[in-house]
Amino acid sequence: MKRDELGDLVAFLTVAEERSFTRAAAKLGTSQSSLSHTVRRLEERLGLRLLTRTTRNVAPTEAGDQLVLTLRPAFDDIRSRLDVLGTMRHKPSGTVRISAIRHAAETIVMPAAKSLMRDYPDVNIEISVENRLIDLVAERYDAGVRLGEHVEKDMVAVKIGPELRMIVAGSPDYFGRHPPPHTPHELTQHTCINLRLPTLGGLYAWEFERDGRPLNVRVNGQFICNDVGMILDAAVDGLGLACLPDDYLKPLIRQGKLIAVLEDWSPPFAGYHLYYPSRHLASPAFTLLVDSLRYRT
Repeated sequence: MKRDELGDLVAFLTVAEERSFTRAAAKLGTSQSSLSHTVRRLEERLGLRLLTRTTRNVAPTEAGDQLVLTLRPAFDDIRSRLDVLGTMRHKPSGTVRISAIRHAAETIVMPAAKSLMRDYPDVNIEISVENRLIDLVAERYDAGVRLGEHVEKDMVAVKIGPELRMIVAGSPDYFGRHPPPHTPHELTQHTCINLRLPTLGGLYAWEFERDGRPLNVRVNGQFICNDVGMILDAAVDGLGLACLPDDYLKPLIRQGKLIAVLEDWSPPFAGYHLYYPSRHLASPAFTLLVDSLRYRT
């Protein structure tokens, strides 16, 4: 059905219910002559007379009555569903779907989601934990979480965490067997744990910077993994040095299980951001989640 055909049906139903072109035209915000032309066009397309017109009255024909019986429940259902959607503007409800890496999901997104779901029982939140970069629109996500420097320019980015730093750390046992490095160049003399990147599958080149001059170092070691948790366990067990964002390492450093090195070579960078399409029409539930996730210093 073409869009103008649907409009013709609405026009006919309104005239049939009002029993008057004048009242129907006022209700639809159009002219009486335009409305009469619309109904006549519908009759010509169907090859049936739908309304009997007199100087005093307008009434459906037998065919018109049948069409009214068909249209009225369908349009009533549409109206009721639109009313339900209208209430969503005022009462947060529905499902919000978020894609995030595990660490951000556990430490940032989930605490906010728990609080929101307790306060708003009609709000449902789905968190998909994955490391790959996804197409939000194609996979029907409301938003994703990634580091700020990786957010595309056509997306809205909302900061949800502090700045981060890539930190090199090893266990006391490891440094009992190897002297700590003083410059990134010395890492070539150490056993390092490589991170396999989830997107392109290559190995992460350890990134450093000092006095505004960046430096990338390719490291070697016995162990390669694409899971941060296993890399942390290996580092704690003394299998080599790890280079990861400081929010992963800080708890283990505070516990004395790991020792940080080369910190003066590790400048801060943009932390986690929630991102979503700039044309996204935000629901009340989504707006509440964004506000609860927004990072406030």
